[in-house]
Amino acid sequence: MASIRKRQWRNADGQVTTAWSVTFVDRHGKRERKQFQTKKEADAFRVEIEGQIHSGAYRSGARNTRLQITCEQYLAYCEERMERGERMTRHNLAVYEGHIWNYICRDPERHEGRGANPRLVAFTDGIGDLSLGDLTTGTVIEFRDNLRAAGVSVTTTRRIITTLHGVLQFAIERDLIAFNPARGIKVIGRRDEASRKIVPPPKETLKALIEVADKDIRVKLAFASATGVRAGELNALRWRHVDFTKGEVTIETRVDAYGDEDVTKTTAGMRTIPLGRTVVQLLMEWKLRTKFSQKGDLVFPNRKGNFTCHDNFVKRQWYPLFEKIEEAGLSDEASPTVRFNWHSLRHFAISTWIEADLPPKTVQTFAGHSSLQVTMDRYGHLFKSDENAKVMDAIAGDLFAPVAE
Repeated sequence: MASIRKRQWRNADGQVTTAWSVTFVDRHGKRERKQFQTKKEADAFRVEIEGQIHSGAYRSGARNTRLQITCEQYLAYCEERMERGERMTRHNLAVYEGHIWNYICRDPERHEGRGANPRLVAFTDGIGDLSLGDLTTGTVIEFRDNLRAAGVSVTTTRRIITTLHGVLQFAIERDLIAFNPARGIKVIGRRDEASRKIVPPPKETLKALIEVADKDIRVKLAFASATGVRAGELNALRWRHVDFTKGEVTIETRVDAYGDEDVTKTTAGMRTIPLGRTVVQLLMEWKLRTKFSQKGDLVFPNRKGNFTCHDNFVKRQWYPLFEKIEEAGLSDEASPTVRFNWHSLRHFAISTWIEADLPPKTVQTFAGHSSLQVTMDRYGHLFKSDENAKVMDAIAGDLFAPVAE
């Protein structure tokens, strides 16, 4: 139980000061005391602390540990995991750092001397100065609402809350807090902020790109648009992953923007994708041309045989292809060139599988999606619905059939 005691004393100037002291014993038998200016504040704290002690939720260090300190410890822990190769990459760490220092523990000094990031929303309502003991579900909800009010997108807000959840879970494992106030926090946006349906690039534009590309880029372009592999998976592909006899490719690794190679993002990402005869032929011809053709060599390396920097490839080789289309007169006002990013080739491949009537589960497997729900959420609108149309025709026929006179 906690008790309240009134305290009075004289200051150096002779004034009488009054305070209310709450004394309580934690679950380890340690006596603690906290002082308040009013009896109302002391009584509210007494009720709260008795409830926490009774439920086993009280942690003595929570009141004295700022969230920012825990965030710093969490990032240090993530860095150690990265160095040990324990499912942590430099990209993951950079994302967590961005969420923490740009939003959770907003630190403007970290951005001094750097160029302005147009994608970064100005945010000043960080919660890094709060103690872990002051973090409640209501506090996290208010933080979420402040993010949205500042103009942070639904997707980014969800990711920030997920990072905060990870930090607080780390605090639980260190016995600093007993429950995670970020658990179950939902971020719901307006209807017009819902994820848009994926629209694959037009076949006409893709054919034009293949036509103007040189023969080396053409192989890469054809492979990506046929297999739907992600850029990181494509750039980590080695010749040992290609089976020319069976006409298939096995995806089991990826490389990130820092050149760090790792296994695929999820277990479902490890998959085998069949290759069409044309793609197999293009790959065989490419293997004969390239000087990096050993089993352990990369299929699509840079000039030195190392990982290709995707950003450089996109800027120097991918986007210029659209300019070549216009220069070659393959587009005009009647049929203008539709520009799209490299990742859209993945959408194109998946859309062709759906168009070819592959079952949804097969599409999920070839795409490397973690679940069928992911596939249907993103591409469900592309699946044919002939059966639905037949049902609606039958209903309409029964309801609105001509009446015999």
